Amino acid sequence: MNLKENIEMVKDELNSEEKFFEKAVITERFVKKYKKPLIGTVVAIVLIVVANLTYEASEQNRIESANETLAELQKNPKDELALARLESLSPQLHDVWLYSQAIAQESAAELEKLKNSKALIVNDTAQYEAAEYKEDLAALEAYSGKQNAIYKDLAMVMSAILLMQEGKIDEAHNKLSMISANSSMAQVTSALMHYGVK
Repeated sequence: MNLKENIEMVKDELNSEEKFFEKAVITERFVKKYKKPLIGTVVAIVLIVVANLTYEASEQNRIESANETLAELQKNPKDELALARLESLSPQLHDVWLYSQAIAQESAAELEKLKNSKALIVNDTAQYEAAEYKEDLAALEAYSGKQNAIYKDLAMVMSAILLMQEGKIDEAHNKLSMISANSSMAQVTSALMHYGVK
């Protein structure tokens, strides 16, 4: 290596060290200038993470307590304290429990109480079951008129059966004709139209 190459190499090293120190000074100035906002951001992130972990732990504890309370109710369905505790821990699970008990007892009155439940599907099925237990034609027709009713076709079949029992064959026929051929109730509908509605 000649002297000229050595001098160029030393210059390059000095330039790179100078750039490094320059970047360090710029970073130091940036940190000094924005010290409080940076600390605030770090503290906020730590607080959010801690709050999230605390919430998840609390939620998991609530779910476990609700499941334990449900197990107690399965052992002793008449335990009013456990029922109240379940309602405070998980109102939706409480409504599912009440629904299961109302179905087991075939209690239309208890099902009526669940019509406004926030539990997924409970309010819909409770409305249908209450109308069926009471053989309430108006309630079945109102239910079958709902847009996303789960048992819509079944409610129409039940309405048709009640109409047939009242001797209103034409109305029953009209009700059955509204059920789609793709419905799971299509075979029942066909049988009723053939044997019951002549």
